[in-house]
Amino acid sequence: MKIIIAPDSFKESLSAPEVCEAVEAGFRKAFPQATYTHLPIGDGGEGTVTSVVDATDGIIIPLKVKGPLGNNVDAFYGLTGDGKTAIIEMAAASGLHLVSRDQRNPLITSTYGTGQLIKNALDQGVERIVLGLGGSSTNDGGAGMAQALGAKLFDRNNEQLRPGGQALSELVSIDVSNLDPRLKTVQIEAACDVTNPLTGSSGASAVFGPQKGATKEMVDELDHSLARYAEVIKKDLGKAVTHISGAGAAGGLGAAIVAFLEGELRSGIDLVLDVIQFEDCISGADLLLTGEGRIDSQTIHGKAPVGVAQRAKALNNHLPVIAIAGSLGEGYEAVFDHGIDAVFSVVNSVVTLEEALEKGAVNVEKTLENIGRLVKVCRMIEM
Repeated sequence: MKIIIAPDSFKESLSAPEVCEAVEAGFRKAFPQATYTHLPIGDGGEGTVTSVVDATDGIIIPLKVKGPLGNNVDAFYGLTGDGKTAIIEMAAASGLHLVSRDQRNPLITSTYGTGQLIKNALDQGVERIVLGLGGSSTNDGGAGMAQALGAKLFDRNNEQLRPGGQALSELVSIDVSNLDPRLKTVQIEAACDVTNPLTGSSGASAVFGPQKGATKEMVDELDHSLARYAEVIKKDLGKAVTHISGAGAAGGLGAAIVAFLEGELRSGIDLVLDVIQFEDCISGADLLLTGEGRIDSQTIHGKAPVGVAQRAKALNNHLPVIAIAGSLGEGYEAVFDHGIDAVFSVVNSVVTLEEALEKGAVNVEKTLENIGRLVKVCRMIEM
């Protein structure tokens, strides 16, 4: 048997590569002679760089950059094995985890460090840059990123704007004459799994601002600032970004990717599967095992397990796909209509959340042994 193991991470418990190891350890007890291929998957959020680097025999590039509050932080990005594609998680430089709870303030946090990661990737001579947009601490519309790459954003006194989303309310003009010219020579795509526009009741500030520390008053101010930002982008760059699906991702960074980088916003899981050449990896497989921390009614909306299953079924409609999860939420049965044939929770007894997270690897291994033995029984029945 050729068995493909392609899970996302179990957040706060296991990374995607660790899930792969535990899945193989359990399944191998039932099928010790099988061939196992690990394809740890990310959908644009945390773990995407590691997943792509592992799947392509690439490397991690560490880099000190400016964090969300302007202090130096240790960030990173990945290069695929052929050196042609850079994979960047914006959260590595501008993520919420880099700002303590008592300092979270989207009025002043900046994506400047994300721009520094992009600039360093250009220094590597890459042909393609893939940006993951999850986990941001920012609401600056990607203005900081653009400034790091050479764009100039001026206020009425012809002075460059200070960092943060609040300052965008003072924006008068944008000058991109010094924008890094190498951006025109690379393909830029963003892994974006939200459809929120830039502004309004479903925009970046209203939907995501509160989790970044914004009060209701701050949300209103930030939304006004992003609206001003969009007006000047349209005036000076000729790009209408307000209503683009996904423009509100990562505090409006989606809008900047379109406006300044002329990039494309794409489904995160589809983009990652393209980068790792997923179809080639699973050719000739007999079974696909996937999963993530929670599977529920939302899993069908661009989450990794369904993305993996659908791509696999498109290649081979008869390939069995089994998914595992730390928990099965309401409406998980929807995945059965989207390429997944069976779903199992790996938690086998009543435990606290802390215990479940701590024993993730053990629970995955035990569950996969049972699944493996069930598959073996089914094969015996067929014979």
